[in-house]
Amino acid sequence: MKQTARPLLALLIAAGSAQAQQLGTISFSNSGSPAAQAPFIRGVLYLHSFEYDEAASAFREAQTKDPGFALAYWGEALSLTHPVWNEQDLAAARSALARLAPTAAARRVRAPTHREQMYLDAVEILYGEGSKPRRDTLYAQAMERLTGAHPEDDEARAFYALALLGLNQGVRDVPAYMRAGAIAQEILSRKPDHPGAAHYVIHAFDDPVHAPLGLPAARAYSRIAPAAPHAQHMTTHIFLAVGMWDEVVSQNIIASGPDRSRWRAGHYPSWLAYGLLQQGRYRDAAELLDLVKANLREGSSAGEHGYLQAMRAHHIVNTEEWDGAVARWEPDLTRGSAVTRAMSLFASGYAALKREDRAGAEGFLSRLGELARSAPPAEVRIMERELAAMLLLAGGKRDEAIAILKEAAKAEDGIPAEFGPPAIVKPTHELLGEVLLAAGDVAGAVREFRRALDLAPGRSRALLGLTRATSR
Repeated sequence: MKQTARPLLALLIAAGSAQAQQLGTISFSNSGSPAAQAPFIRGVLYLHSFEYDEAASAFREAQTKDPGFALAYWGEALSLTHPVWNEQDLAAARSALARLAPTAAARRVRAPTHREQMYLDAVEILYGEGSKPRRDTLYAQAMERLTGAHPEDDEARAFYALALLGLNQGVRDVPAYMRAGAIAQEILSRKPDHPGAAHYVIHAFDDPVHAPLGLPAARAYSRIAPAAPHAQHMTTHIFLAVGMWDEVVSQNIIASGPDRSRWRAGHYPSWLAYGLLQQGRYRDAAELLDLVKANLREGSSAGEHGYLQAMRAHHIVNTEEWDGAVARWEPDLTRGSAVTRAMSLFASGYAALKREDRAGAEGFLSRLGELARSAPPAEVRIMERELAAMLLLAGGKRDEAIAILKEAAKAEDGIPAEFGPPAIVKPTHELLGEVLLAAGDVAGAVREFRRALDLAPGRSRALLGLTRATSR
């Protein structure tokens, strides 16, 4: 696949110079002092764009301006729950609320209006007693009551939509997502500069089936909140789901920040790398991978190690450079999630097979099997089956290999639709399509490649496979 002429550096410079300093527009009436209004509104705007550290800082500034301002403490506490990411710092949130007053009853008295009391009641439930799933469910119900009591309050409606997105503990629940999307879409239709409305529409619809519904919000969100890096990246949840690779690349360049030398393995660079691979810009993708690898520091987080593992795996599988420099080094697999470690092991084993190093591939399969036996994610077990099938194929057992791949493809179909670069680094339908095509089953290959493209629209390897199959 051909390299595009425009260098990555030129895009970086253009992106950095164009960034504006805005976060969007909301209206949130409250009882805080005039001096506290600007930081409070800024905090809510940051909340809507998941810039949580900045939000907490803004709310603490509002508390300094008005120490008795109850909603400033509500906002800081709310910044410690990240519903879509299934993250919650219960102890820190309770500590933030305790700075307003020591008990829930005493805090409620500090809120002078019934509406503000309902906001406090909801966050007290969120950080009350019980398991996280129970508290999240009761919090969503409290926010629904708030919207019923104050239907004019679009902030309550927006935060209710966000609560619905988090109900299933980080796993897509399509009915709840559709409810959240409908609420956010209605707000956005009336308030086209509302960052939360645009953001939550995107989250609700960022799977390949529903992504076309989120395109208008995706096109708007980067304009609404250009000062929020997450807003720049978030648009690509829709763009990637429909295969708009130019937009995936340009927006994640902006989100990653203007100082390229400081880029680390993380969410935005990993999506950028995947977009570059889908464009066929393998040289730029390798340059990016080398950069984030070089910037890995001692003491880097498990998440950073995981992103590096995933970026390397996608690079090997999408470039098919089985004997290249990237395939020849293996990242530290003592850190990272089970899924990203499995991605790296699969890619290493698959590359070894392509180099006709069966012993090496068997070693990686053994390690992948150990991980699959100890790790619950279905993606890990599917990648183990894929590599096992390819080893059987290399040993001449084609029918057995195809049978295992068909089982793996069925298992992949049973995983709830998600967003972003595929966790199964070589999507099973794509792999099965390639095996069937090599076996002469053109009709079966066409069927598998089309299914692969249903799950990952515009993916270059699946498109290439479909083109080869339909030209037979």
